[in-house]
Amino acid sequence: MPFLALYTRLSAFSSQWYAIPLRLIIGYGFMEHGYAKLARGPESFAAILHAIGTPLPALMAWATVVVELVGGFAVFIGAFVPIASIPMAVVLLVTIFTVHVPYGFSSIKLLSFDAGSAHFGQPGYETDLLYLAGLCALVLGGSGPLALDRLLRLRAGWAPHSDSNFSDRLESSENRVPHLNAHERRA
Repeated sequence: MPFLALYTRLSAFSSQWYAIPLRLIIGYGFMEHGYAKLARGPESFAAILHAIGTPLPALMAWATVVVELVGGFAVFIGAFVPIASIPMAVVLLVTIFTVHVPYGFSSIKLLSFDAGSAHFGQPGYETDLLYLAGLCALVLGGSGPLALDRLLRLRAGWAPHSDSNFSDRLESSENRVPHLNAHERRA
């Protein structure tokens, strides 16, 4: 029985705090990729986009850099995550289908190991799917505590339930249906 009590307490605690590590790694990962493209020069990335047949490669290169930097920062601080996630998901999906699908699922492909160094093959789409799953979790579950979204909602005087996750909001809206009694709502 003590195990169940501990599990219940940890589950209640973690149901809100899960978002922080997701926001930090997803946000930082996107910002790091955007910064790398910016540091090498967007024209280098545009050349890659041109080679794979992307229309308007210079514009798409800059758009990708902006999405990765601005979207990554928004996720990192927990601001406007549902809105920021849309272009971020588009970038991930385009990357999956234009670059990673031919290399399969696995993101780590050890080809050989010699003279103390490992040699890896091209990465698959596994990591991109993990980023997409993380973004979906943040959109559906909320940005969690210590998020700018939470602060903005509190300052705007929004209802306390607006800080809960999607399923709580859905259940709350179902319970407000006036023409059904409690038994009919649960059926």
